[in-house]
Amino acid sequence: MISRRHPDWIKARIPSGEIVMRTAGTLRRLELATVCQEARCPNVGECFAEGTATFMILGRVCTRHCRFCAVSHGHPEPLDPDEPRRLADAAAEMRLRHVVITSVTRDDLEDGGAAHFRRCAEALKTALPDCTVELLVPDFGGRPESLNEVLRAPMDVLNHNVETVPRLYPTVRPEADFDRSLVLLDHAHRQRPELPTKSGLMLGLGETADEIEQVLVRLRNAGCSILTIGQYLQPTHAQLPVTRYLPPQEFDHWAERGRSLGFAWVLSGPLVRSSYHAGKCWTDR
Repeated sequence: MISRRHPDWIKARIPSGEIVMRTAGTLRRLELATVCQEARCPNVGECFAEGTATFMILGRVCTRHCRFCAVSHGHPEPLDPDEPRRLADAAAEMRLRHVVITSVTRDDLEDGGAAHFRRCAEALKTALPDCTVELLVPDFGGRPESLNEVLRAPMDVLNHNVETVPRLYPTVRPEADFDRSLVLLDHAHRQRPELPTKSGLMLGLGETADEIEQVLVRLRNAGCSILTIGQYLQPTHAQLPVTRYLPPQEFDHWAERGRSLGFAWVLSGPLVRSSYHAGKCWTDR
């Protein structure tokens, strides 16, 4: 994150300690990327200290230019066919019980990387049969055949973040489409109704309360059952500035509202991110 003073209620743990070093060492040795590091997540210290990480597959370079994200963008490298094995090795070495796999967006690939997602999930379940697997996927350009490929994967949660309200997409996510994301979530729910679907929102980009309400209602109507809501924090000066820091009680309000709409599990708070405490949805329900 950039160096600036945040409100007192936003305090992230500085990465340090033996477990943090061991986790970082494992990832470095196996040449694996994490969204924790690449996207400058404020919770990297806490998660690494717990020996957990959100793996980022399909390379470190994204083909899109979302203005909230610190992940590098440009022309990505070819896929690494050995990545599923190394990811499974890392998860086994770290003794993970819940693994989140996300990725950069790969619009250069015919299937958007869908088959690679499936291979990673299969490798994980082979190495750690009792581990729950969450796939946090891009929109695959709206191609249903790519989503169907992912839905063949052995997983326990399908996650796709809408990130912000529809009005702000041209500014925040110019190459994405809110309705396309809703179609993805709805399609996943209809194809595998037993599979929980999940989505997340960042607040503080200029959205209104009415717009947040509408997004929550539309997510529920699309069958989404797990919801995360967090404060947007500007990663570097190259990304969009924060419009407003919401106090914790507003996040509490949206958590209550989400539960009243029928979300089975809601995590809402200033430092909440899509994969923050992701495994808790299994122990808290």
